[in-house]
Amino acid sequence: MLRLIGWLFGFGMFMALLAVGAGAYYLTSVSSQLPDYTVLKDYQPPVTTRVHAADGTLLAEFARERRLFQPIETVPPLLIEAFLSAEDKDFYGHGGIAIDGVFRAARDNLMARLDGNNAIQGGGSSITQQVAKNFLLTADQTWDRKLQEALLAIRIESTFSKDRILELYLNEIFLGLNSYGVAAAALNYFDKALYQLTLSEAAYVAALPKGPNNYHPFRRPQAAIERRNWVIDRMIENGYVTAEQGASAKAEPLNVIPRSGGSQLYSAEYFTEEVRRELATLYGEDQLYGGGLSVRTTLEPKLQEYARRALMDGLIAYDHGKGFREPVASIALGPDWGVDVSKIIPLNDVPEWQLAVVLELGNNSARIGLRPDGATGGGLSDERLEGTLDGPDIKWVSKPVQDFLKVGDVVYVSPVADKTGFYTLEQVPEIEGALVAMDPRTGRVLAMVGGFSYAQSEFNRATQALRQPGSSFKPIVYAAALDNGYTPASVVLDAPVEIRNYDGSIWRPENYAQEFYGPQTLRRGIERSRNVMTVRLARDIGMPLVAEYARLFGVYDTMQPVLAMALGAGETTDMRMTAAYATIANGGRKIVPTLIDRVQDRYGATVYKHDQRLCQECQAEDWHGQGEPVIVDNREQVLDPMTAYQITSMLEGVVQRGTGTAAKALNRPVAGKTGTTNDYKDAWFVGFTPELAVGVYVGYDQPRSMGRSVTGGTFAVPIFTEFMAKALAGKPATQFNVPPGMSTAWINPNSGVKAFDGEGGIAEAFKPGTGPNLMTSVIGLDVNTLDAIQRQQQMQQQYSGGITQPGGNGQYLDPNLGRGGLF
Repeated sequence: MLRLIGWLFGFGMFMALLAVGAGAYYLTSVSSQLPDYTVLKDYQPPVTTRVHAADGTLLAEFARERRLFQPIETVPPLLIEAFLSAEDKDFYGHGGIAIDGVFRAARDNLMARLDGNNAIQGGGSSITQQVAKNFLLTADQTWDRKLQEALLAIRIESTFSKDRILELYLNEIFLGLNSYGVAAAALNYFDKALYQLTLSEAAYVAALPKGPNNYHPFRRPQAAIERRNWVIDRMIENGYVTAEQGASAKAEPLNVIPRSGGSQLYSAEYFTEEVRRELATLYGEDQLYGGGLSVRTTLEPKLQEYARRALMDGLIAYDHGKGFREPVASIALGPDWGVDVSKIIPLNDVPEWQLAVVLELGNNSARIGLRPDGATGGGLSDERLEGTLDGPDIKWVSKPVQDFLKVGDVVYVSPVADKTGFYTLEQVPEIEGALVAMDPRTGRVLAMVGGFSYAQSEFNRATQALRQPGSSFKPIVYAAALDNGYTPASVVLDAPVEIRNYDGSIWRPENYAQEFYGPQTLRRGIERSRNVMTVRLARDIGMPLVAEYARLFGVYDTMQPVLAMALGAGETTDMRMTAAYATIANGGRKIVPTLIDRVQDRYGATVYKHDQRLCQECQAEDWHGQGEPVIVDNREQVLDPMTAYQITSMLEGVVQRGTGTAAKALNRPVAGKTGTTNDYKDAWFVGFTPELAVGVYVGYDQPRSMGRSVTGGTFAVPIFTEFMAKALAGKPATQFNVPPGMSTAWINPNSGVKAFDGEGGIAEAFKPGTGPNLMTSVIGLDVNTLDAIQRQQQMQQQYSGGITQPGGNGQYLDPNLGRGGLF
């Protein structure tokens, strides 16, 4: 018997040693496959990039995983207590493995086996184990993975502090609604920062790790409330909150308000998307969507709203003149018209309008049903609102309502002021346009609208639409001339001219009115937008020079040096044209437009700033009586400052006496130039004050004529004026700066000669060494008046290529004949 017992004991010891050896071998095998947990030391989770307006308003967030990194020191204790109660109450006491959780998991697994379920049951993992799993392991439910998780947890605990482990956990965990980390969850569920969460809200966030979809606030609201209340009960048990506080929190609804992504300012979608493209170019997609960049843009929200409204008003006014086209859709009405019309998706960036369906037609009126709003979290509101579409309120349609609408038609409507329940008809315009407003001293783009609706078309007509600028390009030609010897009083002959093209054909440029006006000063030529004068001027100074100025101003990278380009026949963008005019307004220093002021990385270090001006003394450690630091403007001087003022003064004349007189309503110094292209396909006005440079473009996306009555002066200038009136409201009028060294003289605007006593003259600015002449004669006749000049037109036309020499001295040069003479 003793021998048997000894044998059994020996066998048992052998089996035990064998089991220990097998276990050790298995443990060694599993341990050898463990990932390197030390990578957690330098772990940088993907973090949301946030884009802000100039005043700090959040414009957009870009992320594949919406996450905002929150240092553990800034996480509110209430939220930490909620998570500890829900996930691992002994977190600060164990060494990586929660013993009670292990026993609980063992019990659950045993009960599952008894029920015939061989799958590993979840639960039992400490916060440290969850960190090991989330960061370093797969989600496979295997014994190997569970053992690796436990081993890693022990090693992590021996290397990192509890606070660091908790920080990793709270910033990495997935909490639903594309929220990674507690800071993102607070924003996405409640639109709050962490420190603003109430007990009820913190408990709900802490309830989500077990399965966000199981406790979805809209699909499973009852389960969500029960789980939240369970967390609150655990917090009461652990002594974090009182029973009274817990009872009050459990009585609250979930109060979840999902937060939308993309642009957070409805009027700034084009601007935001342009910033996104620029960031992707600068830093790549990975940094954009996971680098945690903090971007401060140049956008001024108020100016952006004014710009959007001004462009919308202009486009709508033109479209109304074309009459009503057709409804948005026509549907068959079922038992619930609200469900039927809700299938038509409205433009979400035109909040002034609503979709409505025609329910019944009367005598020049219609009963309409407004498209129901969506319920929070999905679904459709049960509310059904109706209204009246009254014919007299639709002032832009002359026909009775029943003649152009039928039951089932879906249309846009907007409320009629002071008539509750009454609406007027709206229509998305076919015509499109763009408006860019920038600071002419820095190039900071303060507002940008790229079309009527971003929801309808993401194509940005401010930066992507290549269109002919027409006569708005002429200031570049005149600036080149003024920079190379001409003065505003120089006279150019406005008479027929023929240009032989390379293919042998003849081009005969014409003025807008298809008339010729004889000798004209440069000022008069730009104020009245004389095409033929511009062609003669460009031919005289040479198109290669004009092309170089166009490049320096940033209008074109390369421009064909052909004379048609002097009239704006090339294609450029609204942004480039506005920057070119801003360069003039900036005294000739090159303006490079920017939408971004600075970019900071996730640690707050500045990695990009637009302002590259030099300031060597700005970083002084202390003040010891020194003066203010001097900022060196190192931007390229592309135009003589005196020339810049001369062209500015001439462009003021465009507003005061020329094609842009609608802008006179601003009652302040305004300089600018209209532009209208062939067949009236494009209309422009680009202008500036000392405070703002603004470019307006309008036209069809597929170019076609807008009609003979549509010009830059009749269409674009009113949009410019509406925007400027709001943007500059309350600001005192500022005069344009005159560079030192210039002289002023009164000149006759018709002949360019000096006007005695200023009678009928214009104060013209001249560079040192230039100025008007007292008298010029035409074959003995006084040409001090336009009448005398015009009497000589028949004689002048034989010199169709004629142009005066610089300085306005009346010397005539015929570049075709190679000889000169007085005219």
